[in-house]
Amino acid sequence: MTEYDIIVVGSGPAGSAAATTAARAGLNVAIVDKATFPRDKLCGGLFTGRSQKAMRAIFGQEVTSDLFVTTDHMRFLSRGRVLADIPNAPPVHLTMRRDFDAMLHGEAVKAGAVPYVGQPITELGNSALTLRDGTQLGFRTLIGADGVNSFIARSLFGKPFDPDTIGFGLEIESPRKPECDGAVEIDFDAASWGYGWSFPKRETVTVGVGGINAKNADMKANMSAYVDQTNSDPDQRFKGQYLPFGDYKRKPGRDNILLAGDAAGLVDPITGEGIALAMESGQHAAEAAIKALKQNRPQTAYFHYEKLVKPIQRSIDQAKMWRMIMFPKATEGYFRKAFERGSSLQMKYLELLAGEAEYADLRGALLRRIPKLGWRLLKHRLGFRGPT
Repeated sequence: MTEYDIIVVGSGPAGSAAATTAARAGLNVAIVDKATFPRDKLCGGLFTGRSQKAMRAIFGQEVTSDLFVTTDHMRFLSRGRVLADIPNAPPVHLTMRRDFDAMLHGEAVKAGAVPYVGQPITELGNSALTLRDGTQLGFRTLIGADGVNSFIARSLFGKPFDPDTIGFGLEIESPRKPECDGAVEIDFDAASWGYGWSFPKRETVTVGVGGINAKNADMKANMSAYVDQTNSDPDQRFKGQYLPFGDYKRKPGRDNILLAGDAAGLVDPITGEGIALAMESGQHAAEAAIKALKQNRPQTAYFHYEKLVKPIQRSIDQAKMWRMIMFPKATEGYFRKAFERGSSLQMKYLELLAGEAEYADLRGALLRRIPKLGWRLLKHRLGFRGPT
């Protein structure tokens, strides 16, 4: 059995960030992934300002034209009706996860992490795991960054997520047409308690819908309607995946085993931001493991990680509160009207995507514009059925 200080399972943004951080700290690190790279990943590929900051801090990499398309044109819609068309927004970047994740995996290997790819895990214990080909690897600490269907989360908690609260998304890569103006489009009503996205890349447009699974009885119908709305290729086969829209794990780990990224459910339910949260949580998990190992107390890794990941969880909690304004039937009309009429609210939303604003700023901009919303929301939460 080959022994490692840290084994990272999954080499997406969270796993690669964890492996890179730990390897650069001088630890003996292995990175395990059931796939080989490059590999496809269902994701819109929106790379926000927060993602850019995290990539720079962890990997020392900048946004480059070979991996990213940059745009400052944003368009927000409601069932196809334009709420706001903003041609000079703070820039966002778009990437193909196949290429982006391969780059990050390469950085982890370059930093010194030993790759074990193309082999899923078949067994997991407190200090060792077994791959499908029989390879056994020992560890002092382990970081599970193996996505929403995490084998590590399933091993710890019996299931990787709660089916009653998880999100679900469908997506296609539609050929980019000459008339495409390069705008990033988000439709707040393409799915219930979710949205649709149309993200132009160099040769394709990533088109998808996602929302809370329990509130969308027929997501395929939502997707078909959105494909028609965006004039996308109707012959493309839908690809689906569960999405942890704010459905994070209150305790993302146990003792010497930690969960990061989608495996920990760390996805913003409003912006869909997952890449930045994955990289940040992967770095935090590695830092927690490093500290525990320096103290020769690997079982305390979760104790350290719990403190580091708390700000990300608080941010998601704020987003979930704000989601209660955007999506309930009692209040969604107020939000749409406020967004359509309020340039300040639009800019706060864009600043949020750029990593320059917090949810408190966004909520304040909305409530200042439509004070009656607070009373309407309160009545809805209390179940009041009197006149409005």
